[in-house]
Amino acid sequence: MKRLYIQIIAALAQNPFLYNFLTGRIYQGGAKAVCTPGLNCYSCPAAAFSCPIGALQAGLADRRIRFPFYVVGFLLLIGVTLGRFVCGFLCPFGLLFDLLYRIPFFKKIRTFPGDRALRYLKYVLLAVFVLLLPAFFMDGPAYCRFICPQGTLQGGVLLLLGNRLLWPLVGALYAWKVGILIAVLLLSLLLYRPFCKYLCPLGAVYGLCNPFSLYRLRVNREQCVGCGVCKTVCRMGVDPIKTPNSPECIRCGACAQSCPKGALRQEWSVKS
Repeated sequence: MKRLYIQIIAALAQNPFLYNFLTGRIYQGGAKAVCTPGLNCYSCPAAAFSCPIGALQAGLADRRIRFPFYVVGFLLLIGVTLGRFVCGFLCPFGLLFDLLYRIPFFKKIRTFPGDRALRYLKYVLLAVFVLLLPAFFMDGPAYCRFICPQGTLQGGVLLLLGNRLLWPLVGALYAWKVGILIAVLLLSLLLYRPFCKYLCPLGAVYGLCNPFSLYRLRVNREQCVGCGVCKTVCRMGVDPIKTPNSPECIRCGACAQSCPKGALRQEWSVKS
């Protein structure tokens, strides 16, 4: 429950302008020059900051900019410091998925054939839609334009509800993205965080930093009795004993809380 409170506070801190949902306006003040750690759409009426993935694409697509040093540096700083702790505690979209998964009237699915292979899809999306297409082939953010369900929800559906002047602009591309959004939301009722596992390029960036991040999961091998409880409670499909700093771990702390011997703990450390 403590994590849920932190997630709610983080979501509100990144989206303080809730009254903009009534007017359909987008805050465009000075804070929008700053990136937020989580995936949070620039075009969301309530958003105070910029999404780092959107900012990265915009920087790569802008031919006047040689390289988006600020955004890359920001992502590396957050990644090396926190890793996917951001996914578990600070991402507003992650909060939505956690709430959807709590709905009890569907039988939950822990895994399925092809799950492990699909985990690599987010890295493909990062490489192709976030990096290559904006940098060399498009004049805009490809991932935001064609895929991002979070942007479709915050900067599409919620924005359109408050601004009818935008309704005539809705077309086939918007319908495609709404379809992706609906599919992700429905899957989130059955499967824990499918977007975070398979489609999120920001999770891919932070996942690559997980093995090196300062905030990490530590295993006390002497205390561990090999009961497997930690692996059972992990909804991200990680075995904390074998790979405590797996790229898939979102640092939710469920494994450490469930360990009967206290062999797992999350801590700040420079040791591998």
